[in-house]
Amino acid sequence: MSFGVLLCFLAVSPVISAGTEEEVKEPDVTATSKMEFRAPIPATAMEIVKSTAEAFASEAMLMYNEMNLKKLGLSPKAFEYALKGYKNLVERGKVMKDQVLSICDFSQSSRRKRFYVIDMEEKKVLINTWVAHGRNSGGEFARSFSNSPESHKSSLGFYVTGNTYYGSHGLALKIEGLEKNINDKADERNIVIHGSNYVGASFLARSPINGRSFGCPALPQKETGKVIQTIKDGSCLFIYHPTKNYIQKSKVLNG
Repeated sequence: MSFGVLLCFLAVSPVISAGTEEEVKEPDVTATSKMEFRAPIPATAMEIVKSTAEAFASEAMLMYNEMNLKKLGLSPKAFEYALKGYKNLVERGKVMKDQVLSICDFSQSSRRKRFYVIDMEEKKVLINTWVAHGRNSGGEFARSFSNSPESHKSSLGFYVTGNTYYGSHGLALKIEGLEKNINDKADERNIVIHGSNYVGASFLARSPINGRSFGCPALPQKETGKVIQTIKDGSCLFIYHPTKNYIQKSKVLNG
């Protein structure tokens, strides 16, 4: 072989070798593509419900703190349930006057101011006062509840306020129970909001606990007019107690 031919052979051979290596090491992008475009695993129905409930609880607690309701003694759960039911009823068109929400917190002693009227637009408490429970519901604390006529017990759950009238206690406000078999016999039982002299600061000055009603959420006589004028004609009222039977059965809370 001549020297010139040898030089030509050496010059060409690296090119041939390099081309062969590139063909052998061609990258496989199939696995990478599968990893990059893999669809996310869908959440289960239970996870979605849990996530929604947690988000709502956070929203309720934010409002609770913003209005400083802890200082006024309102139970955080009472407010959370009240807000949930209120929103449900407004959405269903059951509550026409959605500017205010009233809460009666029977988890508290009757000595406490456990009736709250809340301005939902301004997010502030308009009225905080005493309220009586039924005489057969308990002494200082309400513990037993009923929808039955002549039971003389309070009924839990959600109500919508109606029109006013003058009865044996003076100015009174009709309330309609919205929960079947829980408080829907309010009208039959003549359960209304009215004033009374057995509730309030004057009565507590001579008695260890406030007086009790036949089942009506009775208020101090001097404050009744203001409360009724504020909440009458289609607003939401929630009477709360941490009774598991009610919380599990309520279609307003669980619907």
